[in-house]
Amino acid sequence: SAFHTHTNNRRCKLTFSPVCWVSVDNRPKYYGREYHGMISREEADQLLSQAEGSYLIRESQRQPGTYTLALRFGNQTRNFRLYHDGKHFVGEKRFESIHDLVTDGLITLYIETKAAEYIAKMTINPIYEHVGYTTLNQEPTLKKLLPLSPEAPDGPAPAKDDNNAEERLTSLVRRATLRESDLAPKYEKVHNFKVHTFRGPHWCEYCANFMWGLIAQGVKCADCGLNVHKQCSKVVPNDCQPDLRHVKKVYSCDLTTLVKAHNTKRPMVVDMCIQELEARGLQSEGLYRISGFSELIEDVKLAFDRDGEKADISSNAYEDINIISGALKLYFRELPIPLITYDAHPRFIEAAKITDAEKRLESLHEALKLLPPAHCETLRYLMAHLKRVTQYEKENLMSSENLGIVFGPTLMRAPELDAMTALNDIRYQRLVVETLITHEDVLF
Repeated sequence: SAFHTHTNNRRCKLTFSPVCWVSVDNRPKYYGREYHGMISREEADQLLSQAEGSYLIRESQRQPGTYTLALRFGNQTRNFRLYHDGKHFVGEKRFESIHDLVTDGLITLYIETKAAEYIAKMTINPIYEHVGYTTLNQEPTLKKLLPLSPEAPDGPAPAKDDNNAEERLTSLVRRATLRESDLAPKYEKVHNFKVHTFRGPHWCEYCANFMWGLIAQGVKCADCGLNVHKQCSKVVPNDCQPDLRHVKKVYSCDLTTLVKAHNTKRPMVVDMCIQELEARGLQSEGLYRISGFSELIEDVKLAFDRDGEKADISSNAYEDINIISGALKLYFRELPIPLITYDAHPRFIEAAKITDAEKRLESLHEALKLLPPAHCETLRYLMAHLKRVTQYEKENLMSSENLGIVFGPTLMRAPELDAMTALNDIRYQRLVVETLITHEDVLF
């Protein structure tokens, strides 16, 4: 091993810190005896020269008030700017103790030094390409282990006669056996990777190599559970298949994530609310303009989050149709990425500014192509519904212009803009929605 080790209470340690026995003035309270005050690089190098893996902390002579971690590795002393914000860090990872930071750093340095060529080749021939969603669908033994449930078209269910079958498969193989219904739309979805600390040994599900480090060894997809190295996450295909075990709510959930998790064309809250509104609300005066009681709208939200498509939004549960229209508007307001996405927002605003009606339609048609497929399909369905609402304008008093005023800011929230720009955008947002409603049969 390239690390200096010694045994203490039967535990093997990678690190060793020369203790500073001299009283040091102004020692930060979050450092211990490894802190040596304002000493030079040369003094630090001399103190650490006796043991590989040894370390100390010193105050910078060039920049007083800043601190440096000096670490002995590869027969040389390496210096890192050290920070503390409640936890210790020199890079992205944050640690409870200096000892853990140094231990993780030594592991990383050792791996990167001894296996640099190997790491560089990790993503060249990944196991993921050979064991993806489709490859193992051909494997009859896996199909026997995980037969498709007729009640759950979005994926496999454990065989009843062997409840442990699924548990015996690795996470990678479980994902590889997932199949979407032939009728379900095949929306592309990027993985929602978050830095993750794995307990016990873990292997990357993209390259099949070991994930090293003391903490934050890699990233985990919050939607489907895929575990990969951080560097591998940059090349993983956009084929996330969200798992309902990870997607636990309907409101405030990314739209594409929700429809893929439930294997539907559109969010069930959109379909169910629109069906209810068209069944008993098209002639209701001020539909979408008049608000229902906010507490009851919140109840509908909780019902969808708790029960999904089994939520009861019938007249028996909510007699006031404005509660259902309010719940639908709330769903769109709480989307983390608006229905008309931040990326596409500028193109829609530009289209609305075109004075020539025919050219404006052409520009809107091109802007629609920028939307993710699930967003575009949901927008199409909503616009067709709102057009039907306008067909009862004599009764409900809701024209396409009125609906544009209601839905403009809801469907196309602006990216971070200054107040004046955002204010100017409001009229163009209204015009975008009004045009989409009026010409939905042409634009979609």
